[in-house]
Amino acid sequence: MNALLSSRASTLRRSLLSRLRSKFFQAILSTTFSVRAATALALTRVSVPRLRGTVMLSLILSGHRRSLVSSTVLTSPALMALAMSSVMLTPQTAQAQSQSAITVPPVTVFAPQQKPKPRAAARRTVAPRTAAVRGNPAPFTPVPPDGLSTPLSSTSVPAGEIASRRAATSDTAALFSDVPGVSLYTAGGASSLPAIHGLADDRLRIKVDGMDTIASCPNHMNPALSYIDPSQVATAKVWAGITPVSVGGDSLGGTIVVTSPDPLFAAPGQSLLTKGSIGSFYRSNGNVRGANLSATMATENYSVSYSGAIARSDNYTAGGNFKKFPLSSSITPVLPSNEVGSSAYETRNHLLGLAWKKENHLVEFKVGVQEVPYQLYPNQRMDMLGNTAYSFNLRYLGNFAWGDLEARAYHQTVDHYMDFGKDKLFSYGTLNPPNTSGGSYPVLGMPMYTASKTTGASSKADIRLTSRDVLRVGFDLQTYRLDDWWPPAPDCGVGNCIGGMAPLTFWNINNGKRDRAGVFTEWETKWNESWLSLLGVRFERVDTDTGPVVGYNTSTTPLTFGFMKNMYETSSVGTRADFNAMDRARSDNNVDLTALLRHTPNSNLAFELGLVQKMRSPNLYERYSWSRNVMALEMNNFVGDGNGYLGNPYLKPETAHTVSFTSAWHSANRDTEIRFTPYYTHVHDYIDAVQWNRTTNTAAVPAALNQFVIMKYMNQEARLFGFDLSGKVPLAQTSIGAFGLKGVLSYTNGRNLDTGDGLYNIMPLNAKLTLTHKLDGWDNGIELVMVKDKSDVSAARNELRIPGYSLVNLRGNYTWQKLRISFGVENLFNRLYYLPLGGAYVGEGATMSFNKEAGNVAPVGSGTSGTTTMWGTGVPGPGRSFYLGANMEF
Repeated sequence: MNALLSSRASTLRRSLLSRLRSKFFQAILSTTFSVRAATALALTRVSVPRLRGTVMLSLILSGHRRSLVSSTVLTSPALMALAMSSVMLTPQTAQAQSQSAITVPPVTVFAPQQKPKPRAAARRTVAPRTAAVRGNPAPFTPVPPDGLSTPLSSTSVPAGEIASRRAATSDTAALFSDVPGVSLYTAGGASSLPAIHGLADDRLRIKVDGMDTIASCPNHMNPALSYIDPSQVATAKVWAGITPVSVGGDSLGGTIVVTSPDPLFAAPGQSLLTKGSIGSFYRSNGNVRGANLSATMATENYSVSYSGAIARSDNYTAGGNFKKFPLSSSITPVLPSNEVGSSAYETRNHLLGLAWKKENHLVEFKVGVQEVPYQLYPNQRMDMLGNTAYSFNLRYLGNFAWGDLEARAYHQTVDHYMDFGKDKLFSYGTLNPPNTSGGSYPVLGMPMYTASKTTGASSKADIRLTSRDVLRVGFDLQTYRLDDWWPPAPDCGVGNCIGGMAPLTFWNINNGKRDRAGVFTEWETKWNESWLSLLGVRFERVDTDTGPVVGYNTSTTPLTFGFMKNMYETSSVGTRADFNAMDRARSDNNVDLTALLRHTPNSNLAFELGLVQKMRSPNLYERYSWSRNVMALEMNNFVGDGNGYLGNPYLKPETAHTVSFTSAWHSANRDTEIRFTPYYTHVHDYIDAVQWNRTTNTAAVPAALNQFVIMKYMNQEARLFGFDLSGKVPLAQTSIGAFGLKGVLSYTNGRNLDTGDGLYNIMPLNAKLTLTHKLDGWDNGIELVMVKDKSDVSAARNELRIPGYSLVNLRGNYTWQKLRISFGVENLFNRLYYLPLGGAYVGEGATMSFNKEAGNVAPVGSGTSGTTTMWGTGVPGPGRSFYLGANMEF
């Protein structure tokens, strides 16, 4: 009898695998190219419940009901192939953990089922099905609407943590400083660039209120997260490494999603809802001050809201004298040896929201306005002296019997202006007229302008095929236009002055275009009470192009001295004429794949395996920054290392393959948690850079050492691996409060496989350990931050080695009714340390004079320059700073 049952089970498993291959994969692949085809999948003859009935019957016939997964699935190649082919995640119902700066997604486990109902009773229906369980009937819990698209390796920053951090930072990216695997590239005081597992900036997909925005600056001074103030953030979430296709696209490292508060409405029968808050803060280091205000007025169906925030900071000081270069001058500021030049900023953010709801439908419209009068940069040669952005964001959200639908359309315009700020040399000598008589023209600054327009639309449908199956389909569309031009300095007019940065306007990017169109589908399935899977595919088309370019002067510009005529006649592909004559249009066809499998052996433990392929196309600056003039090269740099960068129109898209495994355990009441995630990523055609000889337009041999260098973007092979470990544990419950411990430990190793060199800006081994204390309205913590020395660096870039350090921070929060007070001390012992991802310090001096930024800055002939390089000094972190903030709701 056992032999007969075993034979029948084997036959059914083979039949299942054959059916899976012939129908399921054909349906999934067909949806890659059409949202309509993906939606139609729900109506095809592929009967998911019927397949599942076959699976359950086969397993029951094996005679091992309670070993549903651990025995039959693990010993059946057919069922393992089935599970791995449609990998998925458990429901994400992350709650804000008051003791933890991170949130581990809960693991939902269900009691084993007994024999299912006959096949006729198991037909697909929108309502959840109930399985008869012998002795204790209970419903099979359905897949929640958003459940399995959130892997175990993802993290939601708790709302309480967001609120407590607002007084300590004006940089929204800093809200993720406690998230495992996340580190921050130093930029302006409100514009850090997050990195996930060593992949940063454009290698991440960052969405603010559902909008995909692009940094419109050759130094990436206005990244996506800079357009929302920390006080305006309601939710902040990270998908690290393993990213479902429904939230990924055009990225490698992961996805970050930040949202402002959802609209509020009056309760049924309530005539009018009014609500708001007001807050302010002060931080001693840098004399930072700011304020925020929000207000809402709503009826049952209509809602109007406003939120605004301002912040202003002077330069901050380090914990000691950090400058390793001499600087003397009578024509530019010479700052104190512990003052971090070009670290001041001022930001203003406003957000107006209008919303309407009726029954299960919501329409929301948000208008955002940002004004940045100035934001100075200690690791860039230029400063932002103006950034004005307007955004318009329309969203529809609907709930239907078949599932949920979300649609969005948005538009953003950005006007960006750069020049030398107050701490950097502004006057660079004079230009003379052609006949050397009639006076001279002073060279004051180097104005650089950028204007961009981003228009996008997206839609996502969550279709509940059955209580156990959710199909997600959707599309993303985006058009991006960029102009990057630098007016002449001085603006003397053609024929009136000689060379330099005159007499024409330099076009760095002329009518740049980057358009994306993508469709995706993913299928998540609950195979039984312990096994969950998700399989997704995304196809994207990315088209880029740019117009013809011109330099400050050309070979035909009327000049007396010939040596000045060809300063801007060379390009990345030969001459400027060669660049203008070539076909600059590029089209990339990118495919993302995601497979996830989760096993929950009991209610406290979960394991998850993820496999992904992700692709990213180069940005406009990587492909189209064209001039080999040293001044133009040093102005194209968005990594903050002080080097100059040359674009490459022949760059291919990057393709990353990542495997990740996560194990997560928590106690019954979740006061104890631990999560461990090792990962490995191989990147084909990784966009790295090689030292370049700008004169011969070939690789520099030998490589220059101990100075700033010229780099050219190149496709190469790379790999990254590492791990994230996080958790929390209670220590004691006493009469003076509850004490606990929480911590994060992260490690990343990045290597260029073609050269054997280290990848740039990889965070070394780092940890944060926090002793927490809670009593009534008090929520306090003592943080210990530890970072190992950074010795594995990018030699090609002459990246600086950074010594390790440890810091102690004190944080406190007190809540009483509707008042919240936050206070603390950062860098308690005023330690001098350098930021591992801070890049090279060029915050003062003659920053336009390549490798002559420091020394004695004085006029030289008709120009101005220093006498030695500033290379060798990193950007230090802030010294001791006291902060205090208060927020009152009304």
